[in-house]
Amino acid sequence: MSTILASTLVYISQKFTTYIGSCIFFLGIAGNLLNIVVFLSLQTFRSKACALYLTVMSFVNIGNLCTGLLSRIIISGFAIDWTLISSFYCKFRWYALQFCVLTSFACTCLAIIDQYLATSFHLRYRNWSNIKTAQYLTILVLLLLIFHGIFYLIYFDLIRSSTTNRIVCTSENNLFRQYHLYGYLITLAGILPLIITSCFGILAYYNVKNLAYRTVPLVRRHLDKQLTSMVLVQIVLNFIFTLPYTILTTISSVLVITNVNEQAVFDFSNVMAILLYYLSFSCPFYIYVCTSARFRQQLSHVLFQVYLERWRRARPIINQIVPAT
Repeated sequence: MSTILASTLVYISQKFTTYIGSCIFFLGIAGNLLNIVVFLSLQTFRSKACALYLTVMSFVNIGNLCTGLLSRIIISGFAIDWTLISSFYCKFRWYALQFCVLTSFACTCLAIIDQYLATSFHLRYRNWSNIKTAQYLTILVLLLLIFHGIFYLIYFDLIRSSTTNRIVCTSENNLFRQYHLYGYLITLAGILPLIITSCFGILAYYNVKNLAYRTVPLVRRHLDKQLTSMVLVQIVLNFIFTLPYTILTTISSVLVITNVNEQAVFDFSNVMAILLYYLSFSCPFYIYVCTSARFRQQLSHVLFQVYLERWRRARPIINQIVPAT
């Protein structure tokens, strides 16, 4: 009976990962590309620090879906696990994955912090919200995470497990394994972004509620309200998307499950939590479209009035010669 339950849950998990994961992947790639197009096409966004963070976030979200979710889809749908075939891919996947995940969360944190500063009552705080500062902070974050990932290139490799006698992509260094679990998975990619975005999200929301009572140019006021509302809704949904995986990862670090049925249920729950987790990297564009009428207008303007018109003007004019009779 326990074997039947376990195999059934494994089968359902594989199908969920293959089909639902594929939907999340393709919608996420399309949505993040559209984010990049909109944010880079309009001068309104190119001059805003928050929009720069969201642009970088969209780029790394694509990398995250390609290195993280795509490999899970291939494993479930085609039974091909490149991390167990190639030592290089084992190292590279974790290097790229930690870089993309942490950069995405860092940009989300910086975006809401920037909106808190941009909508602040204090002029000194508002002056800190500028594109130059955002460029420096973005470069600093990218450099830190590039160097942070070097440890994955050094310590991760194909190793035969002493308990299952199977080849796994992990680290033999016990200290680094502990850091990977508690430092990276639970803290940097889980608890810390949730705390930072929640705190500054509440502060930014309070600032926006009182924005009408301040002498701020009308155009800037509308843009700040738009960006803040977009980021705030994203933060709320990110909290919902990432919390289950963070909880299950924390539980797995302290709980040893020996019962086959319980382990099967836990693994199934973990697969569902991982798919939910990847929604935080796939959904930002759709969140912005649903929450901001102005973003929908900007998207329509960029796609139809900018690029479609440019494509029409660029088409060669074909001269038709009518033969003389």
